[in-house]
Amino acid sequence: MTTPDHPSPASQPPVPAGKDRIYRSPLGLAGGALLLLVVLWLGFDALFKGHGRTPWLALAGLILVVPLIVAFTLRPAVFANEERLRVRNPFRVISLPWGEVAGLRSGYTNEVLAKSGGKYQLWAIPVSLRARKKAARRQQRTAADAARGGTPGGRGGGLAPSGLGLGGFALRGPDTGPTRADTDKVMDDLRDLLDQHGTAEPAQGETGVRWAYEVMAPAAAGAVLLAILLATG
Repeated sequence: MTTPDHPSPASQPPVPAGKDRIYRSPLGLAGGALLLLVVLWLGFDALFKGHGRTPWLALAGLILVVPLIVAFTLRPAVFANEERLRVRNPFRVISLPWGEVAGLRSGYTNEVLAKSGGKYQLWAIPVSLRARKKAARRQQRTAADAARGGTPGGRGGGLAPSGLGLGGFALRGPDTGPTRADTDKVMDDLRDLLDQHGTAEPAQGETGVRWAYEVMAPAAAGAVLLAILLATG
């Protein structure tokens, strides 16, 4: 778990004192780190061992690609405390006091809806339809077991088709997995914070949005340099 961010007041909307709950995508972090390693390896190899225009093309490509990889994989995070929700997306940082949050919506993506009409995607909390379907099937099995008078949450000692044992059946162990997908649990936590603090006095204020120029500027510079090199080649 990472430590809370403490941005400078001049760079983005102020964040109140207090410990933030920080939500990030472990798969996104792992995939981003691996992709960044591969890109840097190939880029530096071309930069130092290439000939002719290759080093310049490699340099322009690195300036363009590296910020984008960081923006879409390592940068996204959601910070929540008793006063506000702060969403760090690839190109923006959105600060929403709970009093300005109209709701949190989960579909194919997870989103926060502002009372001003804005809609902001939570990049750090991606939806896994596969995990959601697995959790739903597990929840249905748990409900069916409870209706039959079995042990809620499992099939301990039950018979299940497996191709083993008498008549092709074998004992199946208890189904102890979660009945909610992990990202849906995170959204439940955020909804609880909204319910608890949405009307509190410290949680009132205006929505603040800051563009991430530290990501956009180098990526734009790399794109311009790459376009010039390709046009003059």
